[in-house]
Amino acid sequence: MTTVRRAVLTLPAAPLGPDNPLPALRAPAGAGAHAVDPRTFAELPRDMARGIGRDPLRSLLPAPVRDGYGRERTPADLDTIVVENDRLRVTVLPGLGGRVHSLHHKPTGRELLYRNPVFQPAAFALNGAWFSGGVEWNIGATGHTTLSCSPLHAATVRAPDGGPMLRLWEWERLRDLPFQVDLWLPEGSDFLYVGVRIRNPHERTAPVYWWSNIAVPEDRRVLAPADAAWHHGYERGLSRVPVPVTEDGTDRTYPLNSTHAADWFYDLPEGRRRWIAALDADGTGLVQTSTDPLRGRKLFVWGTGRGGRRWQEWLTEPGTPGYAEIQAGLARTQLEHLELAAGAEFSWLEAYGPIAADPATALGEEWSAARADVERSLGGALPRAAVDAAYTAWREGAADLAPEEVLAAGSGWGALEVLRGGHDLPGTPFPESTLGPDQEPWRELLRTGVLPAPVNGAARLIAPLVASPWRDMLETAPADPTTEYQLGIAQWHAGDRAQAVRSWERGLKEAGTRWPLLYCLAVADREDGHPERAADHFEEAFTDHEATAGGTETATGPGTTTAGADGDEGRALVATALGREALDALLAVDRPDRARALWHRLPDSARRRGAFRLIEVRLLLAERRPDEARAVFDAGFEVADLREGAEVLGELWQRFTDELLPDAYEFRMRPS
Repeated sequence: MTTVRRAVLTLPAAPLGPDNPLPALRAPAGAGAHAVDPRTFAELPRDMARGIGRDPLRSLLPAPVRDGYGRERTPADLDTIVVENDRLRVTVLPGLGGRVHSLHHKPTGRELLYRNPVFQPAAFALNGAWFSGGVEWNIGATGHTTLSCSPLHAATVRAPDGGPMLRLWEWERLRDLPFQVDLWLPEGSDFLYVGVRIRNPHERTAPVYWWSNIAVPEDRRVLAPADAAWHHGYERGLSRVPVPVTEDGTDRTYPLNSTHAADWFYDLPEGRRRWIAALDADGTGLVQTSTDPLRGRKLFVWGTGRGGRRWQEWLTEPGTPGYAEIQAGLARTQLEHLELAAGAEFSWLEAYGPIAADPATALGEEWSAARADVERSLGGALPRAAVDAAYTAWREGAADLAPEEVLAAGSGWGALEVLRGGHDLPGTPFPESTLGPDQEPWRELLRTGVLPAPVNGAARLIAPLVASPWRDMLETAPADPTTEYQLGIAQWHAGDRAQAVRSWERGLKEAGTRWPLLYCLAVADREDGHPERAADHFEEAFTDHEATAGGTETATGPGTTTAGADGDEGRALVATALGREALDALLAVDRPDRARALWHRLPDSARRRGAFRLIEVRLLLAERRPDEARAVFDAGFEVADLREGAEVLGELWQRFTDELLPDAYEFRMRPS
């Protein structure tokens, strides 16, 4: 019989650390890696171009940036939930985005996924911390979800066949939408069933993005029912190419045949069964299939070049085999977003399990025969009609069932939205009992029409909310500095930048603690093309925090405050975040003298971090001290939150030497 139980997984792990305390006013730092150049964009099919241009993120609000992690790993216990029958054992990480860490096939003893032997955050999620391996559920906007390293609600529910089912659910904050992921194993099944639902409880159309991301060993062949794919690389192009052999004569269905990192979005014909498979040399491996609404299929490869190899090592540890990603999404490409009407939902069923095909055919040169052989094998193991029937049984008989035993708790943001909007969401309760300190100021605003005043007049960073109903409440609340600060953030998110600046400037006139407002004005200056003024504001924000840091209360992260012994840690966190912004701004306008003076005022713990060692290189070069900049590289440093596609290390290296960039700093993901 199928069982669902709690367990513990021990892995070498780097702690996530605290969130960045500053509001995320800018669009994702890595957004350019997923962009399309204007000329290519103009040549795309109209519906694809419309999807790519639909509601791009103006900022990461209201999500926080997660950049507090490092690269020192020690053994740590991770809470897991295990779903198991006599054929499969599925290990889920409810505290880390509901990631499926392992899919173990008992009869063959095979691990069907790439299972990362460590937990190492890296800056690949839209808001920072992300980790590789397993199956992740990406919702929100193009990229890895902001929930990659966040807890989800989890509970047992009755599956369509009466057995136990694991339900995961949360409120996704970028698009302000609730979603659920139901996982169950029918008795005797070789396939994990996954029912997914995204609901729009609002009175407006919402942009929707979803891709299920599956990590598999890279020494595989990837097959899907397509003769063409949309190829996207870090050169920002998007072109339709033949599958499996591209114009240069290379069979790209083998990940190790590619030198550089790239995406291939398979162009599946209408009416064909949706599936993608990764097979090893003996014709066995993993297959993922779904009902028709999950239209897209994709292969991502890191490539065999130095940059791709370095990233693979960066995400795990030396000597670990590499991986590729096979993915499934709602649109043809990950660059597109769909529209979800008010009061409507998207729902579908996915299935994951083992596949065994004839290796001579499935790995052979005849592509149509290879695909047909895999499709025949899939049809025998799990007919298309069985997937459709399982979806119907789940959607009509199980998706709305109330959770039974609660296994894990997510955030309180969904409870706050239900409290405000009175939403009725059968199957995914967000009870008031899940409200916590982050939500309490907003609950007070909802109850009284007033945001709570700061304690003792000290700075208090409240985790922002930016949806229009909350903005409306802020506009009618008493106009004290705390309210003007939050109102400006909500206006900025809505695209009303001029009004946001006016709100922050009004708040600044009466604020005892000025640095949060000065930071926001600095970002506005930089985004609006005034880098000198931005540098002044960033520097002023750092100085104001330095002067007021002796207060009784200082933010240690969005929505949390601390005092006493913990206050030193909180003050250092804010000083580090503001200092990094200020140094970057000062160097951008060629003010090395002022940057050096600020450098000496940073906490010692900040100057030792890899991100600041990188700033030190820039500072030394600005001071015309190339030999000392080279010495920083020679001594060695690691920038824990280096962004996907970052080329800054190579660019700086080339400013003082023509030597080959050492492997430790080679993270470039595109051709030279």
